[in-house]
Amino acid sequence: MKAKRKSKGFASLAAITHCFGLKRNAYYKYKDRADKRLKLEQQIIEIVHKRRRSLPREGVRKLVKSLDDEFTIANLKVGRDTLFNVLRKHQMLTLRKKYSSRTTNSYHRFYKYNNIIKDVEVTRSNQVWVSDITYIRTIKGFCYLALITDMYSRKIVGYDLSDSLELNGCVRALHKAIYQAKSIKDLTHHSDRGIQYCSNVYTQILKRNKIQISMTEQNHCYENAMAERVNGILKDEFYLDQTFTDVAHAKRATKNAINLYNEIRLHLSLDYKTPNMVYLKTA
Repeated sequence: MKAKRKSKGFASLAAITHCFGLKRNAYYKYKDRADKRLKLEQQIIEIVHKRRRSLPREGVRKLVKSLDDEFTIANLKVGRDTLFNVLRKHQMLTLRKKYSSRTTNSYHRFYKYNNIIKDVEVTRSNQVWVSDITYIRTIKGFCYLALITDMYSRKIVGYDLSDSLELNGCVRALHKAIYQAKSIKDLTHHSDRGIQYCSNVYTQILKRNKIQISMTEQNHCYENAMAERVNGILKDEFYLDQTFTDVAHAKRATKNAINLYNEIRLHLSLDYKTPNMVYLKTA
C-alpha cells in the first residue's frame, strides 16, 4: 500500500495554535466572538439600508434615535459609537458637500426693509417665515427652488420650482404658504434683499395679508442662516444635488424630498421630532 501523503502548504489547527502559544479552545472562543460581531454588523447594516431607502443620507446621531424601535425588535443593543464604527467600517458614513451659487441680486431700485427679527424669541409656528432661493441642476441648465420655511418648526410651508429666477416662482411659493396656514396673525416674513423679495408685487402681497416684512442687512448672509440650512439639507440628504434630466424630473424629486423632510426626517433642534409634528402642535 502506498503511504498516505500529507497535504503540502497546510498545517493543523493544533500546530498553528501551538506556534502562537495558544490553546485550541481559545481560538474557538475568538472565532465565536468574531462570528457574533459579524452577524451583528450584518443585522445593523440591513436595518440601516431599509431606513436609507427613504432617507439616504441620514447621519449617525439621527439613525440611533430613528432606528431605536427596529433595534429593540431585533434584540440588538446599538449605541452611537457602535453604529458609527459599523458604518465607518462598511463605508456608509454620510459626507457633507459645500455649495456656492449666487441667486441673490440686491443691487436694485426697490426699497430694502430692516431686519426686525434680530432679537425676537420665536415661540410658535407661523410667527416667523424665512424665505430663500436655491438652484437645482438639469441637463439643459439650472432651475430655481423658492422655499418658505416656518422658523419655529422648520417645516417647509411653501415652495415652487421653476426654470427662471424671475418673480413668479417666489410669488407662487408665498401663495401656497398663506393658503395652507390656519392663521397668519402677527406673522413676520424674513428674507434676503434679493430683487424678488423687494419687488412691489411681492411686498404688496405681504402687506395685503398684514404680514410684517423683515430683511437681512447688506452683506450679512448669516442673518438668513436657517433658510440656507434647509437648502443644504435638501441637497445633502435628499439628492437634490444631482443633475436631473429635465424640469419635470426635478419637480418630482423636489416634491418627494420636501415630503420626506417635513414628515419623516428627525431634527436634533426639535428634540428628534419631525417639522410637521411640531408645526401642527402650535400652528
